[in-house]
Amino acid sequence: MDLLFFVLGTVIGSFLNVCIYRLPREKSIVSPGSSCPLCEKPIAFYDNIPLLSYLILRGKCRRCGAKISIRYAAVELLTALLYVALYNVFGLSLELAVAVLFVTVLIVVSFIDLEFRIIPDILSLGGLLAGAGLSFLRMPVFSYVDAFWGIMLGGGVLWVIAFTYELLRKREGMGGGDIKLLAMIGSFCGIKGVLFSLVSGSLLGSLVGIPLMIIKHADTKYALPFGPFLSLGAALYVLTGDRVIYAFINAISPR
Repeated sequence: MDLLFFVLGTVIGSFLNVCIYRLPREKSIVSPGSSCPLCEKPIAFYDNIPLLSYLILRGKCRRCGAKISIRYAAVELLTALLYVALYNVFGLSLELAVAVLFVTVLIVVSFIDLEFRIIPDILSLGGLLAGAGLSFLRMPVFSYVDAFWGIMLGGGVLWVIAFTYELLRKREGMGGGDIKLLAMIGSFCGIKGVLFSLVSGSLLGSLVGIPLMIIKHADTKYALPFGPFLSLGAALYVLTGDRVIYAFINAISPR
């Protein structure tokens, strides 16, 4: 089954690359078929095999020889590995289907935000509605009450932080896309997932952002997209659940 989910992940990952490229450019993700970003010639089916085609062609277009971004292979491999990990955590269950949908959206969000510094509403708000709707099917593991409070806290806490920052610094410090993304995370993961994603995302963002600021000789105004770190925190929460939270509490609790 691991192999099946790995192959499924590469196939879905190939489609996610289409979404990552086209959604920010407001192009249809259905048609036309895949084409080279440079020469725009259609890509033959035998050159569109996930991972394998990239390796065989050495990351180049067969027709024009243009280099194809490593991002395409990275997304396919990342999706495949996450699908296998989720299967091993949840087995064949409704929770697996929900987790796969959630993580799939997070992947698209992350790579779009990394490149374009935006999070399309169709992903954040669409994901929020999906998470809220699925909560009615996930009971008693996760209920619509959990989704509601997750959405309220997720959207509310970042809005307060963003409002306070802008009030004190007189400039925007966090975009509305991040606020909607955390609300979407809340619809799937509830309050604990929101807090875990926010704390771990902030920590990971600091670990990456501070060295980058030093390397680039940038000041505190250096803009680093927060969406990928929130998404990474949310994915970690889905994969580890309450285990990390309990381990942390045990570690800081007095003996």
